Amino acid sequence: MLEKDFQSKLKQELKLLFIGCIVTKLDSGNIQGIPDLLILYKNKWATLECKKTITASKQPNQEYYVGLMNEMSFSRFISPENKEDVLNDLQRTFEA
Repeated sequence: MLEKDFQSKLKQELKLLFIGCIVTKLDSGNIQGIPDLLILYKNKWATLECKKTITASKQPNQEYYVGLMNEMSFSRFISPENKEDVLNDLQRTFEA
């Protein structure tokens, strides 16, 4: 599966999982390495960096921004192999 296909399906799944959330694509052309998706839900937010596989290469600054944003709220690398675990963690975060 291509990353863009995974990302598209993930966006739909997030909207079903978190009714009323806003999922938007962030512009890595503006800030190089910024995660792909921003999820706004009630009074919380999260970012996700989509990868086609868990071993896919990371672009410069991606680990930095995922780590920084995880300290602020919630941020993870997500791929088909870890999607269930990441979404479970996100659900616990949004419900806290």
